[in-house]
Amino acid sequence: MILAFDVGNSNIVIGVFRQKELLTQWRIRTDLQKTADEYGMLLKELFDCSGLAMPEVKAVAVSSVVPPLMKELEWMINKYFRLTPLVVGPGVKTGLAIRYDNPREVGADRVVNAVAAYEKYGGQVPLVIVDFGTATTFCVVTPQGEYLGGAIAPGIGISTEALFARTAKLPRVELVRPRSVIGKNTVASMQAGIIFGFVGQVEGIVRRIREEIGEDARVVATGGFAQLIARESDCIDIVDPVLTLEGLRMIYEKNTLG
Repeated sequence: MILAFDVGNSNIVIGVFRQKELLTQWRIRTDLQKTADEYGMLLKELFDCSGLAMPEVKAVAVSSVVPPLMKELEWMINKYFRLTPLVVGPGVKTGLAIRYDNPREVGADRVVNAVAAYEKYGGQVPLVIVDFGTATTFCVVTPQGEYLGGAIAPGIGISTEALFARTAKLPRVELVRPRSVIGKNTVASMQAGIIFGFVGQVEGIVRRIREEIGEDARVVATGGFAQLIARESDCIDIVDPVLTLEGLRMIYEKNTLG
């Protein structure tokens, strides 16, 4: 089995693959205070509850945008799985030509998403990959497999937290589809502003990208809020909630199977 870690600023998404099949996935909170042993025992509980055996894991692939956490995670993987993880970064084969001014600046999560999107949906038309994470990222890949760059915007989560923190009377609200853009109370008004506001952001940026690379560009969305936003917009063609985990598996295979 292959164990994949997508380490984000808010959550760590973990997937277990048997060959190309994703057996299960878990989402845990990113916690810089946790030790290697605490993460190890948490993984043991997750494996046990899923009826999986940790010794069956033969490889680990990691994508991380949280450098301070990597030391503890690598120690945990070495101690509890007796493995050295493949960490996505400079020198790792991806199959993409990175056309960034400084390729080392591209976040590992963006590269992993681009690899998976190109393998699954690319080759015929340009791709726009939108990842709704702590930040909302937009990445562009050509039909020839060139990663051109993209845009980074504040994510839904941190934007709404800033709204709650900076206003005395506005409550925290559940991020669900509003019945109308015209809210009849404070909660409904906030939901309308947040959800439809981010829909407008996505549509605006995608429109501008398509003006530059071609109107036939295919838009692939992933991340925690992808389904919610996609239901309100026709600019998203595909929602793939496991895109990053699939990309980690693909990159592992590229670097070990030739």
